[in-house]
Amino acid sequence: MIANVLLPGALLLLAFALAPAQAGALFAGTFAPTPARQAELLHLVRQDCGSCHGLRMEGGLGLPLSPLALKDKPPEALVQTILHGRRGTAMPSWRPFLSEDEAGWIVEILLKGLPDAH
Repeated sequence: MIANVLLPGALLLLAFALAPAQAGALFAGTFAPTPARQAELLHLVRQDCGSCHGLRMEGGLGLPLSPLALKDKPPEALVQTILHGRRGTAMPSWRPFLSEDEAGWIVEILLKGLPDAH
């Protein structure tokens, strides 16, 4: 009888524990921008982000944004940094220009490595 009560409860807790991982589907490309917007975002990353983080994202005024440099950073924290900036640094808020999904897509691209410009 106790197993009949505990097992469903344990499964429910497991489902809630796994829910945040599924909420991170943003980083699996679930909410990818349109191809035209992706091109605009890549241009923004190369030109605007690149002006501080280096055109090859290896650092400059800003920290490096290479996959190696970002590998231990939580993706959601990177999204928040893009959207809200970093107080006391030159990193501005990009919230007026980007949605949360777009910032998540940028993080996903940075974690994989910025594609070569064509």
